[in-house]
Amino acid sequence: MGEKKRILSGMQPTGRLHLGNYAGALSNWIHLQHEYESFHCVVDWHSLTIAYDQTERINQDTVEMVSDWIAAGLDPANATIFVQSLVREHAELHLLLSMLIGLGRLERNPAFKERVKDLNLRGEVSYGHLGYPVLQAADILMYRAHAVPVGEDQSPHIELTRELARKFNTTYEPIFPEPETLLTPSARIPGPDGKKMSKSLGNYILMSDPPDRVEEVVMKAITDPKKIHMGDPGRPEICNVYAWHCAFNEEMEPTVARQCRQGVRGCVECKQEAAASISDRFAQFREERSRLEDARDYVMKTIREGTERARGVAETTMKRVRKAMSLFSLED
Repeated sequence: MGEKKRILSGMQPTGRLHLGNYAGALSNWIHLQHEYESFHCVVDWHSLTIAYDQTERINQDTVEMVSDWIAAGLDPANATIFVQSLVREHAELHLLLSMLIGLGRLERNPAFKERVKDLNLRGEVSYGHLGYPVLQAADILMYRAHAVPVGEDQSPHIELTRELARKFNTTYEPIFPEPETLLTPSARIPGPDGKKMSKSLGNYILMSDPPDRVEEVVMKAITDPKKIHMGDPGRPEICNVYAWHCAFNEEMEPTVARQCRQGVRGCVECKQEAAASISDRFAQFREERSRLEDARDYVMKTIREGTERARGVAETTMKRVRKAMSLFSLED
């Protein structure tokens, strides 16, 4: 493990995960855990930037989400799984890094502008929301991560993290690596309405959904509006169902695309096949997830042990940071 480079990535606690969470992040984490020393964090403080008044479900949602991580194949023996707010050094490093960046730079962050627009925040932008990428930088730099597996929409945050690492290293001492961006290979997974799959939009399929629920959602999906009758040539590149085939029915994807364009594949048949492929892909996950329902102690033990390991790394980092910044110490 010591010879491996280190990665860090996290998710906000949203409870059970949907197909977009899996394809957009979790599947990549599972693959990378054998190549990197992996740290994966439940970023509960980040969730407060948009839901500071809705904290009653954070504990339960954390356990549900971590259970999904484990059931999907994120192995606690290979990956350190922990909760952000239980490692208080994140807040300290966030404060110190906030001294190294200007307000204008944060306001120009394209990811910040996009979130303000998407959430319709207008004049209700909190300090926490504006400083979100600085806290994210603290999460990453705390573990001196060499790379961060993220979707393309998060790239601006990683670039800001690199800037803060450079600023700290040149102002004080070279403590932090400048983390690289490891883009998730999977494309964005749409919901049945064509919008990005999201719990807030209600257009999701959970990884743990039974086959009948999966089929119910898939059969309602919007397809190519110009393909009305059997025999009409289709345009798979604009079809939500085809996107699911690409993600969860890879072997048949070329056949699906060809038959759709030739007009010999009906949309009902295509939806049924997509639903079956999704259900088959997550059959083993559902079994393991069901087992973890009766193993909450194991999930809590995983979080507890991962958090202790994360604390050890964080304490070491912050000792170096305080010394580099010549902060007052009673040990001197």
